Amino acid sequence: MPASEDEAPPQVALEPAGALLTHRVPPTARAAVLFLHGGRSDSRAPSRPWHPAAVRMRPVVRAVAAAVPDDDVLLGTVRYRVRGWNQDAADPLWDARRALAELARLVGDVPVVLVGHSMGGRAALRAASAPRVRSVVALAPWCPAGEPVAHLRDKGLVVVHGDRDRVTDPRASATYVRRALRAGARARFLAVAGGDHAMLRHSGTWHRTTGSAVAGLLAVARGPA
Repeated sequence: MPASEDEAPPQVALEPAGALLTHRVPPTARAAVLFLHGGRSDSRAPSRPWHPAAVRMRPVVRAVAAAVPDDDVLLGTVRYRVRGWNQDAADPLWDARRALAELARLVGDVPVVLVGHSMGGRAALRAASAPRVRSVVALAPWCPAGEPVAHLRDKGLVVVHGDRDRVTDPRASATYVRRALRAGARARFLAVAGGDHAMLRHSGTWHRTTGSAVAGLLAVARGPA
């Protein structure tokens, strides 16, 4: 993923904060959906909620909120410490794991669906190694060659990618899905005709597809094994 997805701010000190930012906490949560926005390939600058990568996920959150029950499904966002993946540091992956641990302390061991865009898609796919993560919806994910897939066995995966994306490669996403299928995942690739990386073109298609995918995956995750 190119480092120019959005501009980097000056380096500043990080304030302590939890990794889980909740949007909707029902009295009794029986499932959860966590969102992971995009970022940069390399940046140690702090991640802020007003950055474009975070802002472009807000309508996705609203679409999912409208598509899933509001009485027992928690909705939350993974809060990153820094903006970049940063090579072997894989910073957003560790933030996702921290958020999952905080979620377990908050509501117990409930099934989780992860929804990630771009860099957040890569983090969500990696974080699916956690047993409580039952499925992933990856939107225009960053899928470098050789990304692990064995941990997706018996898990649900929907990858959505615009065919006009010039930041991450839809062909790499399709290849990833084929590899996940061979590894035993319940995987599907969906192309958005004319869709771009920022999910602005044909935004309604992106939002409806994501909401429908999450609702379907939640139904499977909450049903009998």
